[in-house]
Amino acid sequence: MHGRVETRYADHADDQHVRHELSNTPINSLPMSVLFARRSIRALARYRGPRHCRSIFEIAVTLVPFAALWALAWAAVHFGYWELSFLLGIPAAGFLVRLFMIQHDCGHGSFFRYRLANDWVGRFLGVLTLTPYDDWRRAHAIHHANSGHLDRRGVGDIDTLTVREFQALAFWGRVRYRLYRHPLVMFGVGAAYQFLLRHRLPIDLNRGGWRAWVSAMATNLSIAIVVTTLVWFVGIGPFLIVHLPITLLAGSMGVWLFYVQHQFEQTFWAHGGEWSFYEASLRGSSHYDLPGILRWFTANIGVHHVHHLYSRIPYYRLPQTLRDRFA
Repeated sequence: MHGRVETRYADHADDQHVRHELSNTPINSLPMSVLFARRSIRALARYRGPRHCRSIFEIAVTLVPFAALWALAWAAVHFGYWELSFLLGIPAAGFLVRLFMIQHDCGHGSFFRYRLANDWVGRFLGVLTLTPYDDWRRAHAIHHANSGHLDRRGVGDIDTLTVREFQALAFWGRVRYRLYRHPLVMFGVGAAYQFLLRHRLPIDLNRGGWRAWVSAMATNLSIAIVVTTLVWFVGIGPFLIVHLPITLLAGSMGVWLFYVQHQFEQTFWAHGGEWSFYEASLRGSSHYDLPGILRWFTANIGVHHVHHLYSRIPYYRLPQTLRDRFA
């Protein structure tokens, strides 16, 4: 079931499911958000085409500064100014988040026109972001297909219970759920666990099968090669002092962004036939209006409602959809 859904929503250019949903619903009973989305979907299609020169430029202006900041942080440690390395780690973490967003667009097939280019750039960046690209892409596609669907929770999203489900838990179940969603756990311990440990081992075999293992083990091997090379040149101590804070801070930023995009008051959740892809996109995904510099570092992921409605739009074209009043 999840596999079919993943394929169905991987490309909204030929979204047969949405057309079926609309054709079988009387127009006077459609919610305003669905009517608006139906009018917008064809207009949004004009923004889907990536521009290869722009995509390459986006990689360069993100990867080069990240590498330069990492080298400067190591130099600070080498010359005894390790406190300075922590300060340099803050913008470096921002660039690492942006690299993850480029990987994210590759997973949607929106960063380059050719799938091989998207996949291999995504796999390369997955080594830097500690994320097995192919397994993550599969889980994230399922998230897009089922966002806000109460009957299809649990893949590529944050665990969320209804009030009734929470009240039905035993005492320790409630404690675990509250701890899981506590900010110190969600954005601290949980983020570290997700990127440092959870991505190293695809525990849920029912979701990804052998492909998840291949993706994770290939990523782990590549990470081991990169880490071993860096440790050979700079030493284990300086490597950890430089890279661990960058990774932990970037992981916390990433989890926060994912959380705030779908966890907010009046967000959309529904069962069965009450669920609508359009409503889940526009009412279940936030528009996180960040300051300009943060919009740049987060690659416009705050325009999340448009992204969920039409995931094949490259992130650098999302602001134009707002300026042209299509969302």
